[in-house]
Amino acid sequence: MIKILNRSRQPIAILENAHSVSYKKRLNEIWGASFILPLDDPKNKECEPFNYVEIVDDATGEYIGLFRIVPAKTSKSESSYAIQYECDHVIATLLDDVLFKYHQTINWTTRQNIEYILARQTTKHWRLGRCDFTRYFHYKWENENGLLGPLFSIAQPFDQPYEWTFDTTSYPWTLNIVEPQNAVSCEIRYGVNQREVHREVDPTGIINRIYPQGYGEGINQLSIEKVNNGVPYLQDDASISKFGLIPYVWVDRRFEDADSLKASAQALLKERSVPKVSYQVSAADLSSLTGVDAHKLKLGRIVRITDPDLGIIEARIVSEAKKDIVGAPGEIELEIANKTENLGTTQADLERRQQINEVYAQGATNIDSHDYNDNADQNNPASIRFYLPDEMVRVNKLELTFDTSEFRTYGKATEGGGATSTTTSGGGATTATSSSGGGVSTSTASGGGSSQTSSAGGGTQTTTSTRNFSQLNLMSGIPEGLSNAHVHEVQIPGDRFNHSHEITIGSHTHSVSIPSHTHNFNVPNHSHSVSIPNHTHDFTLPDHTHEIQHGIFKLNTTPSRVTIKVDGNTVPHTSTSGQNIDLIPYLGKDSSGRVNRGWHTVEITPNSLGRITAQITTQFFIQSRGGGNF
Repeated sequence: MIKILNRSRQPIAILENAHSVSYKKRLNEIWGASFILPLDDPKNKECEPFNYVEIVDDATGEYIGLFRIVPAKTSKSESSYAIQYECDHVIATLLDDVLFKYHQTINWTTRQNIEYILARQTTKHWRLGRCDFTRYFHYKWENENGLLGPLFSIAQPFDQPYEWTFDTTSYPWTLNIVEPQNAVSCEIRYGVNQREVHREVDPTGIINRIYPQGYGEGINQLSIEKVNNGVPYLQDDASISKFGLIPYVWVDRRFEDADSLKASAQALLKERSVPKVSYQVSAADLSSLTGVDAHKLKLGRIVRITDPDLGIIEARIVSEAKKDIVGAPGEIELEIANKTENLGTTQADLERRQQINEVYAQGATNIDSHDYNDNADQNNPASIRFYLPDEMVRVNKLELTFDTSEFRTYGKATEGGGATSTTTSGGGATTATSSSGGGVSTSTASGGGSSQTSSAGGGTQTTTSTRNFSQLNLMSGIPEGLSNAHVHEVQIPGDRFNHSHEITIGSHTHSVSIPSHTHNFNVPNHSHSVSIPNHTHDFTLPDHTHEIQHGIFKLNTTPSRVTIKVDGNTVPHTSTSGQNIDLIPYLGKDSSGRVNRGWHTVEITPNSLGRITAQITTQFFIQSRGGGNF
């Protein structure tokens, strides 16, 4: 039965006259269907583009799925008078939206990543149901036309089978990603339900060594060495032993994370290391007649083919199709292969990658520098801080060049802040005794033998003043031994003494001759005792200024060595100059060895006053994204 629903999912017609109803389901791809209506059927008007088509297999009662009408081909001739309608499964509605600009998820689960994509639907047709996988790959998308490509790309790095399934019996429709059965669950046997088998072995696509390359270009292109023990490739030794070495450089610039790139390459290598063997099988669908589960030949199941000529083959059904569920409901066409094709391996996806690469922002290699010039000493190092932004995909080089010169200043005095009074406390109440170096005799030599002549102040006259006495009495003594002794007394009146003296000293000189001689002295042992009482000193500093003497003044000496630290890590370089010193080994890094994005510090400490002139040069690869457009 074919039912038509409008774009609001309301039933509007049942197509009784539809014939040649076919469908084709491919694993992890968009399913297709088609049907034909007579040109004069009035219900053609209900079959407008993007109306929905619900298909049910009347013979088995199986619900095939919900599709929507895309192209319609009208044929009018002697043998044909009909309109053929082509339909896509409604999973194609995810092609109606876009991922505009740049999107990135880091360390999210598989469920979180799928829900992130589904949340970008303009109309919420789909929701996530069952999710059997929990992986923590990093994903980045940019300017994607449609959400289906990004959605299917989430499972591309998986190294085990997976299957996207759809439930469109209720709305919103449910999307599941499940782990398919890996055991044989159905069978095709010659003489029972096998009608025709074609086998194709294609070794042309064998790859047994793969060199994965991701985002970037040249030396900055992402590779897997850091997550693959330094080896840039993956290989399958068993395939190499059997078929010889067949290498391949695989480039997909959508990958910007090495772990995701490696995982996707491993999945691709596993698939491509052996020849593709596919079987086109025409079989009879007996499940509606027998009710036996082994006769249900359904997409995704592992089938065993038992043929007397081909032997026993076990592989997965990757395509299921019926050409006419109305006219030939028991005829089913299957493709069974040891490899599955999906949006990551088909030619359509290769073309899509080329389109994506045209709009992806790749970036370019850049060189940046940070300059520094200032004084420093052993307590105040030259500190150079610089910032590495998150947009730096790779840091190729980070080098230091520096030189040391004399300390420099620009003035010799500064303005004072006087009017300060301060009292200092004395160190009194102490007694100190010093011991002499006594007992030493020393003779000093004179400057003798010289004659000195002094000039007199001659030519002066001096007159003494008159002295008046009242009387002068003079008496003689009695001679010793005389018995008849007597004395004599003379009286002189005082006026006899009134007189004056005049003296005249003529000009003259005095000559003195001092012969050569020495002086000897002896200093006995002795000591000096001093007692200083407690005391203070008071002083007042008046308000004053110091004039600045402007100019450039340098010390006459320079440091003899330096110590260099980068993010706290010491660089083994002590010379006072250096060129292109590699700082990469000393920069702060994360657990994977990647240089941290953000602030970094380089300190250069001289062992004395000096001036440091330095430059840090960075070569890096930066993405052409982020920020606004100003």
